[in-house]
Amino acid sequence: MGAWDLLLVGLVLLLGLYGVLLPGVPGSWLVWAAVLWWALEDPRPVAWWVLVGATVVLLLSQAVRWLLPPRRLRAGGAEGRMWAYAGWGSLLGFVLLPVLGAVPGFLAGIYLCERLRLGRRGEAVAALRTAMRSGGWSVLTELFACQLITAAWLGAVFWG
Repeated sequence: MGAWDLLLVGLVLLLGLYGVLLPGVPGSWLVWAAVLWWALEDPRPVAWWVLVGATVVLLLSQAVRWLLPPRRLRAGGAEGRMWAYAGWGSLLGFVLLPVLGAVPGFLAGIYLCERLRLGRRGEAVAALRTAMRSGGWSVLTELFACQLITAAWLGAVFWG
């Protein structure tokens, strides 16, 4: 697989990660499709192992999301800027404290956005709770699964 093909797969993965944060966009399925495309083009066995792992992780995340309350993001006051902060916080957390940092980074991103918007600590904490109860856990579950898959793909491309 050539460098341009890998770049395109990486861009589809990024689009999928971004799509997780947008309601109505099938972000996790874009991530899976990118890994499938890569696995079909790459003859190494590691590509198929990453695809199998991605499939299992996505199915597990879908099962967990099915057990969580349905997304009511707009009803909880969620806005696009807040999800952008949450996404960047999760990404920074995932990189700075590998894998485990995604959850506190996500929560810190929402808190920071609400703190900047509302100005007071108590109100920001209450807004964070509301956002997480109104679908934030569902978004976090899907985003974390996609981050795991993207990290596995990057590991297979660079070290596999």
